[in-house]
Amino acid sequence: MPGPIQSIERAAAVLRLLARGSGHHGLTEIADSLGLARGTAHGILRTLQRVEFVEQDQTTGRYRLGAALLHLGTSYLDANELRSRSINWADTLAARSGQEVRIGMHHDGAVLVVHHVFRPDDSVQTLGIGAMLPLHATALGKVLLAYDPDLSAAARRRELTSLTRRTIVRAQALERVLTEVRAQGWAGEAEEYMPGEASIAAPIRIPGGLVVGAIGISGPVDRLCDSAGRPRATLVRQVSQAAESVTTSLVDEN
Repeated sequence: MPGPIQSIERAAAVLRLLARGSGHHGLTEIADSLGLARGTAHGILRTLQRVEFVEQDQTTGRYRLGAALLHLGTSYLDANELRSRSINWADTLAARSGQEVRIGMHHDGAVLVVHHVFRPDDSVQTLGIGAMLPLHATALGKVLLAYDPDLSAAARRRELTSLTRRTIVRAQALERVLTEVRAQGWAGEAEEYMPGEASIAAPIRIPGGLVVGAIGISGPVDRLCDSAGRPRATLVRQVSQAAESVTTSLVDEN
């Protein structure tokens, strides 16, 4: 049997490194972290750039995972599998938060809702499985945009539809929000999609750190947000914990 191919092992190590933390790393940082000569690390990065698995920021020179690899990662799970892996945690999140829960993934320029759990009360509700939600105006969509550079670039090139008076319609404003999402690890919105409604969401990842979906809650603004309009810390924590639990289950399965 032939032995392992060192160049492939090193390339895989680079990709794993880029999938961790902020996701933006300089050449020296990558080389030092992996114990590689700078020339070797640079050669690997150039090759990964050529196949679009890695991108380089032209302003800072730092590297991040490329759109081709991100899209390859989303094929890891189909909608039914993502739903089946997440269903128990979605039920738990609905019970803990008292709000409705949605799990979504990107499909055809929108958020496809693959699972929906009703609020645990007696109010009239409509099942939302299969619904297509806007990326720029929902917490689920902001999570998906924040971790997919190609998807967010495409969204910025299109006209952002105004759904309420609070909807973000300027590309620069959306990019600032997505930067904040990446920094804090979750997304929120208040009355950007529907008047009187708010939502909070966090990313679902597969092994290696790639985001393949999002889980979140939605409900009345006064229940999800404080007097300043910020998502309540307790609910953010519950959503983040649910996302981490789903991610852990995906990692454990593989």
